[in-house]
Amino acid sequence: MTEVEWQRLKAHEIRRLAEQDAVVILPVASIEQHGPHLPTMTDTRLGHEFAVRAARLASQTRPVVVAPVLWSGLSEHHMTFGGTLTIGPDTFRALVSDLVTALTRQGFRHILIANSHGGNTIALQQICNELAATSPATLVMTSYASEAAAEIKEILEDQDGLQHACEAETSMMMACEGALVDDSDLAGLANTKGRTFLRAGKGSYRWRPFTHLTGNGVAGDPTRSSADKGTRLLEAGAASLAALITDPQTWEDPEDLRSGDVGGVAFRD
Repeated sequence: MTEVEWQRLKAHEIRRLAEQDAVVILPVASIEQHGPHLPTMTDTRLGHEFAVRAARLASQTRPVVVAPVLWSGLSEHHMTFGGTLTIGPDTFRALVSDLVTALTRQGFRHILIANSHGGNTIALQQICNELAATSPATLVMTSYASEAAAEIKEILEDQDGLQHACEAETSMMMACEGALVDDSDLAGLANTKGRTFLRAGKGSYRWRPFTHLTGNGVAGDPTRSSADKGTRLLEAGAASLAALITDPQTWEDPEDLRSGDVGGVAFRD
């Protein structure tokens, strides 16, 4: 089996991957509370699992290497439950930006930032926007939850998509780290009240702590979670990420559709 994990490779092997125009997956996650039944590493463990599985699938088509997971994410909304480690937006931006720079300095030009924590999403989009103007690399930000949304919906029985410490995450952790899952009272943990968390009005945003949504740290219904369901979710998410990596359109250069001038005045870059 081809080795895809950066930390398990030697320096010259990583240099060779850069020469081969390998895609780098940079997983970004969190350490935060996941209810009474899941470990705080849930997002980090799943982010690593999806990245490695996707890399192994995609490496049949082109070289792929997975960087170590950036576990320190934006989790202020979970702090009141305890067990959560969070950093500030400026620190997060600096960490991601510096790691991208470290990758590009070694010659990597295709970087997939694979996010496995919803609280990081807006910041990662902003970071990609900021870096795109000057970075020599094409940066793509994704998540398994978005790329495999249709497949995840088909597999789940009690939810339409990924929530928090829910049917999906519980099932996947059963498949990855079953000994760390407390399944003694999953039905008693269900939180399906449907209350909004970060929304106001018809389409507005309003920050709230996670305690506004749930009393036990769970959003969703883990009752019918299973390791078999978790394996199917992991396979679906990894396949979707691999398809994104191997699609040439993901990494194509931007087009410039301008003519020489408009209104008789030439453009300047």
